[in-house]
Amino acid sequence: MAESSRSEILARLRATATAAATAAKPEQIARELAALGFASAAVPPATDTCIAFMANVLANKGSVELAADRAEAVRVVGRYLYSRFRTHKLVAGNDPRIAAMPWRDAGVLPRFGAAENGDAAALSYARLGVAETGAVVTWTGRANPGRNNLLPEDHLVLVNREDVVATLEDAWLRIRGELPAGSWPRGINFIAGPSSTADVEAQLVMGAHGPRRWHVILVGATPAEALAEAESLAPTATP
Repeated sequence: MAESSRSEILARLRATATAAATAAKPEQIARELAALGFASAAVPPATDTCIAFMANVLANKGSVELAADRAEAVRVVGRYLYSRFRTHKLVAGNDPRIAAMPWRDAGVLPRFGAAENGDAAALSYARLGVAETGAVVTWTGRANPGRNNLLPEDHLVLVNREDVVATLEDAWLRIRGELPAGSWPRGINFIAGPSSTADVEAQLVMGAHGPRRWHVILVGATPAEALAEAESLAPTATP
């Protein structure tokens, strides 16, 4: 290394160290960040949060079904699996909410754990749904291994109606409220559609890096008319 280059690098390091020593105090930085505020959220496709959520899920190339309660959700999952794979088998994480569901009533045979080669479908129970982007939120752990979001052909996701929030900011407020300091998971996942890429010749290819199909089941008292309205809005939604 030339002496001039070495001197220039050391001079930059000294300048950086000096700047750090005289940097603003954390309190000042916090005040300046708060003064910036937040950008406006995207205009939702509907005023009803759940309808907006479903419309954006559909716009993201996902599919949606309704289930009044968890018992009906089991039947919805069973019908989906049989129509797609002529089987009632799937893999799910060790989420106690999933384990407590009446799977035998629909003849569904979940295997609890992480997805492996050959698992065609995985089931997750989302912590949140985000209407602004049509995303579901999960966090990585025994309840939802990361591989279950990526490896199977189809990813099915249950979302409770009361866990659908309007904006990303609302989602982070809920996440911070539910996860006390020191207990954060390895990963927090915002999933907004099946895997897709258009890198090659601008041709959209589904399933390039993960599931080809993404099926969201909204659990709770949602009228069928709400899903019909979401379906009519989906072509114009821009999450």
